[in-house]
Amino acid sequence: MLTFRNHPRSVLRPDAVVSYITDLEERIALLKQAGVELVIPVDFTQQMSHLRARDFVLLLVETLKMRGLVVGPDFALGHQREGDVPTLKALGQELGFWVKVAEPFTMGLIAIKSSKIRASLGEGDVKGASRMLDRPYSLAGPVVRGDGRGKGLGFPTANLSLEPNLVVPADGIYATWAIVEGQRHPSATNVGVRPTFGPGQRLVESFLLDFEGDLYGKFLTLEFVGRIREERSFPTVEALVEQIKQDVTQIRAILTS
Repeated sequence: MLTFRNHPRSVLRPDAVVSYITDLEERIALLKQAGVELVIPVDFTQQMSHLRARDFVLLLVETLKMRGLVVGPDFALGHQREGDVPTLKALGQELGFWVKVAEPFTMGLIAIKSSKIRASLGEGDVKGASRMLDRPYSLAGPVVRGDGRGKGLGFPTANLSLEPNLVVPADGIYATWAIVEGQRHPSATNVGVRPTFGPGQRLVESFLLDFEGDLYGKFLTLEFVGRIREERSFPTVEALVEQIKQDVTQIRAILTS
């Protein structure tokens, strides 16, 4: 399978904000889990964007010995998207490869597209996003040091360092599974700016229930199960701590049910 390291829109429209549901490493791992033997990541560049459709597929035939091409129903390649499905089929007859159009995945009457998954995550609907992905929506990265405020409140959190431009769900409190060194731990995850303490950097931080140990520098994966509430400001630190206790109780019930 051929995949682009970067979204073509990041080259064709440099001013556009491009967000990714998975980083490249996770994308390759998921494809290999699905049975793809070889994944070829390609950098999409300005030079590539000017390739005519025939030149593009000729490269695939000559360098990868392509015998067949599987694409989606609205797929097109080449300069100004000239290589639509009919054009590709004609080129296939000329250059000796077949073209198959994959039917879109659907959920009921809804076609599953990355834009719909991004929209669900933007609303905090991690359950809906996971259903469309057919796997738990997750974020992963190394644990980095924060300001230690969670520890001072009695709920030490692991702060995740994430790749830039990854889709992060809407601010709020989530029930999650934290996976570190092959072990799964129930966890309460906050996405947001911690408004009780004033404006701050948007972070993803997770409190691992019933866990003791040092997580700094370790690689952590968070699987999102559900959003239990929005992030909000509290009048006092005591009120915040009381709410966190309630959140942890609710999240424990969700993850053990």
